[in-house]
Amino acid sequence: MIAILLIALAAGCASALMFASIISGVLISLLLFYLAPLPLMVAGLAWGPLSATIGGIAAAAGLAAIFGLPYGIAFVIMIALPAWWLGHLALLGRRVGTDAAVDGDAPAAPTLEWYPIGRILLWIAGFAMLTTTAILFTLGTDAATITDVIHKALQWFLGLRGAASSGETEQALDALVIVAPAAGAIFTMMTLTLNLWLAAKIAATSGRLQRPWPDLRGADLPPMTLAILSLALAFCFTSGLLAMLARIFAATLIMAYALTGFAALHTLTMALKHRALWLGCTYAVVVIFSWPLLAMAALGLADAVFGLRRRYLQGRPPPLPAS
Repeated sequence: MIAILLIALAAGCASALMFASIISGVLISLLLFYLAPLPLMVAGLAWGPLSATIGGIAAAAGLAAIFGLPYGIAFVIMIALPAWWLGHLALLGRRVGTDAAVDGDAPAAPTLEWYPIGRILLWIAGFAMLTTTAILFTLGTDAATITDVIHKALQWFLGLRGAASSGETEQALDALVIVAPAAGAIFTMMTLTLNLWLAAKIAATSGRLQRPWPDLRGADLPPMTLAILSLALAFCFTSGLLAMLARIFAATLIMAYALTGFAALHTLTMALKHRALWLGCTYAVVVIFSWPLLAMAALGLADAVFGLRRRYLQGRPPPLPAS
């Protein structure tokens, strides 16, 4: 127990330092800020959710004592809560049966069904929505105020403050203001997903991952997600704060379908020659240009509607028996 406590405190200190590094204004602090959930996730996956809980509470208390209560609350919402809950869900399993005993002597081992990866993706999308919405409400309580603050921030970032801007520049800025909250939610979801994957890899490499590595190609969102996405897209055509929040919800759910699109791509290319090369090129194109994520989202949506992976796997011949 003492070892778990020390590990939890070390993870909490590391996460708090990475979170607080954003105050320095150095460019590398952005990378540290977005990787702040990683130490708590590693602690949670390798030593249990209690370790992440202790580390998160200690880190939030330390930040609140040093920088003020708002920093502690922000750390809990953006870092500690997602790290603890996602680590808890990743280790959540239930008994569904027992394996057959060997030679009738060894006791039958229980068979566990682990929490579905697709539902974990939905939780990640939910945390991205929560974080982005919370940040927006710190800017204002109505759409006009939030839009004005984002507009001024983009002007400052692009070096346009105080300069005469043309009509085309203003139109581009207005478009960026509309897209910015949704883009922020997508980026938050991507970083949370990356943190969870990295934490699981670190725990698995160290031999402390308390579950078998999941088959990520089988990641599938619940059927109701498609209806929720359709409703969110419909509200995007309204106006005001409702439309702004709807765009955030729709963007995160589309990103979730993009991730299932990658899972479908890995499944549908199983029989392809030079598969690793094609997959590597696909990931490179997505990272460089970003817009191909829309194609992956379309593939994920097509898989959800038409069952592409299921049809492909049903059409494959059964594996040959081991000789």
